Amino acid sequence: MSPFPVRMIDRWEHRAEPGPNEGAIYWHILFQDQPQVTKLAQYAQGRLATFSGLHMTPLKWLHMTTLALGAAESIKPDQRSHLVSEASKRLRRIQPTTVTMDRVLYHPEAIMAGTSSPESLNPIHEAIKVATRTVLGRDGQTEPSSWTPHITLCYSTKEQQAAPLIEALGNELPPYEITVRIVSLVLQRGAERLWDWHPIAHVPLGGPNGEVRDDSQFPSL
Repeated sequence: MSPFPVRMIDRWEHRAEPGPNEGAIYWHILFQDQPQVTKLAQYAQGRLATFSGLHMTPLKWLHMTTLALGAAESIKPDQRSHLVSEASKRLRRIQPTTVTMDRVLYHPEAIMAGTSSPESLNPIHEAIKVATRTVLGRDGQTEPSSWTPHITLCYSTKEQQAAPLIEALGNELPPYEITVRIVSLVLQRGAERLWDWHPIAHVPLGGPNGEVRDDSQFPSL
């Protein structure tokens, strides 16, 4: 992930996405219970608010993508249930992890918040990868191909010079601590920018007494 791209591009110009009656499934870390993540995003999005060609991530769905599993129709309801069970077995061995989000990461398609200690979150990503491989017999996908923990602040929707954006936001953020306590299995219905998200289950980290919480009983499309 280049720290300073020369130009931004339209993320969705050539990107294949689910149609209105299709969906995709992801492992995401969600932050609806952490107001400091909202404050971080509001700070950064406010600095970029005067620029056109940016699609801001809704505050409700600020997230850290952990793994993309593919088309929803390719993963049967019983497999979703097994994914949650396998992830729970592995994540209960990992304690909640706190990191400081203090960096700005730039990609031609997006601007993101990052951490100076990304390796702290690697055990969570590895546990999710192994659980996915165990159930589906294949690996999920990360963006980019080597996992870089990040919270996407906005996506680019047009070609433009990156320098003015970089000048406006810089490469450092006021430090905000976040604690990863839960990883969520999420169904995304339709195109990415519609944000039609439906959490399937929330899987906690740490300890044998953690309980999986089902939000929607494995919704269909």
